[in-house]
Amino acid sequence: MDKVTVLFFPDNLVANVEPGTSVLRAATLAGVELKSNCGGDGTCGRCLVKVKDGNVRLKSTGAVSQKAKQAGMVLACQTMVEGNVVIDVPKDSRLDEHQVLLDEKEVLVEQDEGLAEGYAIKPVCRKVKLSLTEPTLTENVSDWNRLQAALRSELDCGEIHIALPVLRELAETLRAGDWDVTVTVAQLNGCAEVVHLEPGHSDRKSFGLAVDIGTTTVVVYLIDLDSGLTLGKKGTYNKQARYGDDVITRMIHASDKKGGLQDLHKAVIDTINQLIDEVLEQSQASGDDVHMAMVAGNSTMTHLFLGLTPKYIRLEPYIPLAAETPPVRAEELGLNINPTAFVATFASVASYVGGDIVSGTLVTNMAQSDEITLFIDIGTNGEMVLGNRDWLMTAACSAGPAFEGGGITFGMRAMKGAIEYVEIDADTYEVKVSTIGKMKPMGICGSGLIDCLAKLREVGLIDRAGKIQTDLDTPRIRQGDDGWEFVLVFGEETECNKDIIITENDIKNLLRAKGAVYAGIRSMLKAVQLDEEVIEKVLIAGGFGNFINIRDAISIGLLPDLPPEKYRFIGNSSVKGARLSLLSQDAYHEAQELGKKMTYLELSVGNDFMDEFMSALFIPHTDMTLFPSVTNLK
Repeated sequence: MDKVTVLFFPDNLVANVEPGTSVLRAATLAGVELKSNCGGDGTCGRCLVKVKDGNVRLKSTGAVSQKAKQAGMVLACQTMVEGNVVIDVPKDSRLDEHQVLLDEKEVLVEQDEGLAEGYAIKPVCRKVKLSLTEPTLTENVSDWNRLQAALRSELDCGEIHIALPVLRELAETLRAGDWDVTVTVAQLNGCAEVVHLEPGHSDRKSFGLAVDIGTTTVVVYLIDLDSGLTLGKKGTYNKQARYGDDVITRMIHASDKKGGLQDLHKAVIDTINQLIDEVLEQSQASGDDVHMAMVAGNSTMTHLFLGLTPKYIRLEPYIPLAAETPPVRAEELGLNINPTAFVATFASVASYVGGDIVSGTLVTNMAQSDEITLFIDIGTNGEMVLGNRDWLMTAACSAGPAFEGGGITFGMRAMKGAIEYVEIDADTYEVKVSTIGKMKPMGICGSGLIDCLAKLREVGLIDRAGKIQTDLDTPRIRQGDDGWEFVLVFGEETECNKDIIITENDIKNLLRAKGAVYAGIRSMLKAVQLDEEVIEKVLIAGGFGNFINIRDAISIGLLPDLPPEKYRFIGNSSVKGARLSLLSQDAYHEAQELGKKMTYLELSVGNDFMDEFMSALFIPHTDMTLFPSVTNLK
């Protein structure tokens, strides 16, 4: 069957596809990234495009408003090409660059100032310079045995392994260096792995990568393994977003769609390779000199990175294929670094408490501290760890995609044009907003939604249950297609020429999200029979967490009502833990043990989570004694 051409404007990018292919799939092939929160099911209404010319077939109209239909808009995921087609892609349908946290406000591990307390630089991958004795007719052991003997005299290790491509180079490399050789060795789990060989005693630099694979964003650090210096940092959105915003949607695509697992594996590898290329160019380094990568991600992201099916993570009793995975070679994954480089991942605790949380817990030093600490990473899932050196409890609650902009009428991720701060006049109800990049507003991101919810309640525009107060005298309150709504920004002031609104349904979604997080915290405290007051420190991780206004988060009941000085932002703890494990063998071994020390609390069975959740669906809570600092509001 002859292929047809799909031309995308204004990019002038082309995809040649089989008839019957969706416009969304064609856009992906052409390199045009469209929003698709629902993974192409037609339910989110975000991938709106206009067919300028050509023959298409609508599979369904999906979630398209009457106004959009009148403007000739269709959903890319529900529009099948039947012949050559020209597609116009509006700006607000594009998956633009995210705000990625690279330089944090406050960090636990300062860039290039050593490691966390208690750890010294001793990389898991390093170069060893050896001088071997030349074989003779009477001293005639094999080259490989000769190298192993020399390595054992230098290293504290058990078995020594070597990859076949490296072994093939061994004989000529030893003789080219007149039996002097520089061996790059990775020491993991008590074994030594020969990664690379150089003739002679080489002073060539060796690099490692610290990688955080988030559901929303991916971050890569390039590390000098000799000095411990971070030479470059790059981050971008996770290209898996084209298959859905949240892990559940991606699991379904990987499990139920033909070739779905390969789609998602390739998407994350492409994302990482893009960042590797950028960080190498930034640092003027060669990928051939990158000999180790330490990768942290949640359980689903780790499975997809390795090409493992996540199918049973989402099905009761929620079991991952593997909690711990062995290191693999870079060429097995298709990473743009030395083919024989070692790639290690962090072990998961449970299906929804992954290696990113283990990595973050490592870098907080919680397991070495007497202080009772709450460590929390808020995103699609609210993952949290509570405890100290004597005990650690962990749990995960499904907050839903609201804090990432999903399920919110004008919700969006932290991209340019996203509203991040909101001010509302208590007398006139006029609104001022601040956006990422100081652009005209296009929507509102997670930190902006928390700010907005707090301000709406503060000035009395909504009640404690999130109901809009319709008797107030302001044109910003109106009846919309889906019920009552409040206008944050009128269309003439926006980039998309649409009124940016927040609806009662949006507010309900936010209340469910914040309620789930707070209920998770309360459930852990109840399980260990402790009150909130015993928490001595609260560490908030992640790019989203770094932009939360703590007072607003407390006022809506997202976070416990503790003194602000107990709260601390720690930035991207996942990538920092990966960096720490890359540079310290002791830290790597500690991370391997950390997951075993954590008691996992399954919130879906046998505890008080649902009762706590229902009680948390008010602002700030049904029990106001839990929030004594929240003053009387209108």
